[in-house]
Amino acid sequence: MFVLELTYTAPLEDVDAVLPAHRAWLEEHYGKGHFLASGRKEPRDGGVILAVAGDRARVEEIAAGDPFVAAGVCEYRVTEFRATKTAPELDRHRQPAD
Repeated sequence: MFVLELTYTAPLEDVDAVLPAHRAWLEEHYGKGHFLASGRKEPRDGGVILAVAGDRARVEEIAAGDPFVAAGVCEYRVTEFRATKTAPELDRHRQPAD
């Protein structure tokens, strides 16, 4: 499982101009089962996405396709973690502790 942390690198008005395309991109990846949760950070200086999309290379490829990245308004930090305990709704994403 992965935590994708977005940090805005441009003024909010520039971010907001790309927001409709970013939201469409989010919907696409929710539809493909890649994303489990997402939302903006408070204060509003970026966002967070919880992702389950194969391996790190695939997750980085998905993040690179975000319209925010193409517009140069954000940077991504990708953190991989082992989800050894989950809420019942996420049982299928639980991973062995090793």
